[in-house]
Amino acid sequence: MRSLTPYFVRRLTLFAALAVLALPAHAAGVVWRSWNDGLAAAAGSGRPVIVDVYTDWCGWCKRMDRDTYARAEVSDYVNRHFVMVRLNAESNERVTYTGRELTGRTLAGGFGVTGYPTTIFLRAGGEHMVNVPGYLPPDKFMKLVRFIGDGAMDRGVKWEEYTPEPKAH
Repeated sequence: MRSLTPYFVRRLTLFAALAVLALPAHAAGVVWRSWNDGLAAAAGSGRPVIVDVYTDWCGWCKRMDRDTYARAEVSDYVNRHFVMVRLNAESNERVTYTGRELTGRTLAGGFGVTGYPTTIFLRAGGEHMVNVPGYLPPDKFMKLVRFIGDGAMDRGVKWEEYTPEPKAH
């Protein structure tokens, strides 16, 4: 029986390796970048930026990570259509925006962030598009990122036209 043990170990190792390779691409989750790297990547790729503005103590930020960003549908879409950046609103880490060096705290304040989480959308060149304050559940977040990622906002489509409320009868 001892001679069979290495055989089973090799088989189990091979099976585990194949199982990992068979995992779908979304298993990796959202690909987060630092501020400076993210803006450089966006400029080079032409993709807009989603900035997740958070604090370490924010419970709703943690819930958004767990409930929204962890969803395969969300991570697949945002990784294909956006550059994803995290910004700690209380950080003294130095970042660069519009040619100026700022702290994360100063930058968040400059964008008018007053609550957490706040999702900021920037064009590929770094121009501010819109802030969306508060926790966003996966279904609402997906509507929002599709509205921007599919270009509806840039085409001048109004949010109310893109997501019409059901009519009461």
